[in-house]
Formats: sequence, C-alpha cells, structure tokens
Amino acid sequence: MINKKNSNVARIKRHQRVRKNISGTAERPRLNVYRSLNHIYAQIIDDTKGITLVSASSMDKDFNAYGGNIEGAKAVGNAVAKKALEKGIKAVVFDRGGYIYHGRVAALAEGAREGGLEF
Repeated sequence: MINKKNSNVARIKRHQRVRKNISGTAERPRLNVYRSLNHIYAQIIDDTKGITLVSASSMDKDFNAYGGNIEGAKAVGNAVAKKALEKGIKAVVFDRGGYIYHGRVAALAEGAREGGLEF
C-alpha cells in the first residue's frame, strides 16, 4: 500500500521551525502569509502583544480580483502595504508560513514591497 505524506503537515512543521527564529515586535511586526487553493491572506502581527495590526485578503469586500493567481496575490500585497502605511508601519519581517517562496507567495511579497513596505 502506498502512503502519501500530508503536505499540510509538512508545511506546518516547516512553519514551526521558522517561527522559532522569526518574531514580530512593535517596531518591526511580522507579515504572515496564508495561502489556500482559491484565496490568499496576509496579516501584520505584533507578537509581543499577540495582536493583529493589519490584515488583507482576497476575501475582502472591496477586493475584486481572484485570489488564486499571481495577479490577485500581488493586489493583496499592495492592499496590506497600503493599510500598514496608514497605521504608520513601514518595516516588517516576512513570514512565508512554511510555503516555498515562489508563485503567489513571492507575488504577495513583491506587491507589498511595491506598496512601500520594507523587508
């Protein structure tokens, strides 16, 4: 019998391994990415207080693109950067969430950089 490994369990293990070293502070919060099959989500989190400062996703009401492709991910990156700059956040630590830095995750990061965030 062939046993296929669960890729989400492996992703969670990678994320936990990275999170041991990456933490968001008030001066430099963490930009977290979650990618599902049809949508993409981004949050800026202050881990010292345990609160989400800014969030954006392809599920937002004012978002009119499809979140399951690169263009949608780039638009979410721009949206989270715009909201962050309104709150006075300029520099963040990027947390790819255990995903490979490729495709939609890289496009979200590129969109956030174009929007004005530094990481």
